[in-house]
Amino acid sequence: MTKAVCPGSFDPVTNGHLDIFTRAARSFDEVTVLVTGNPNKQSGLFSIDERMDLIREVTSHIPNITVDTWGGLLVDYTTAHNIGALVKGLRSSLDYDYELPMAQMNRRLSGVDTFFLMTDEKYGYISSSLCKEVAKYGGDLKGLVPDPVFEAMNQKFSGTT
Repeated sequence: MTKAVCPGSFDPVTNGHLDIFTRAARSFDEVTVLVTGNPNKQSGLFSIDERMDLIREVTSHIPNITVDTWGGLLVDYTTAHNIGALVKGLRSSLDYDYELPMAQMNRRLSGVDTFFLMTDEKYGYISSSLCKEVAKYGGDLKGLVPDPVFEAMNQKFSGTT
């Protein structure tokens, strides 16, 4: 059985992320979407639990996807859960330059391989940070994030919960 993990902060999960999860689920028997905290990013729009709930909702139609969270080294998670592959989406060479050293370090530390999937061109410009910025100023995110995320973001920015 092949197992992979798709790690990230996913604040919020976008249609680009969902595309990567879906494609990974076709290539691996089990895929865990792993919500991680990034200490280099400001506090999130959504709590870890909210992100996990949104991801579960938008991936509920994909039977071999589970959602989990982790706060330590990614290789410790992969070792503890007998996972041999990381899956990361790449939008551009900037993503590659950022992800390559981490992939090499993860391989050195645990032997886990990183598989890079090129983002579908229709999602190449989408980022969680950009979506938050657009939503903050009332821009339209339809088609950029899954509908439940769109609704949750609208609630966050309108001050209702």
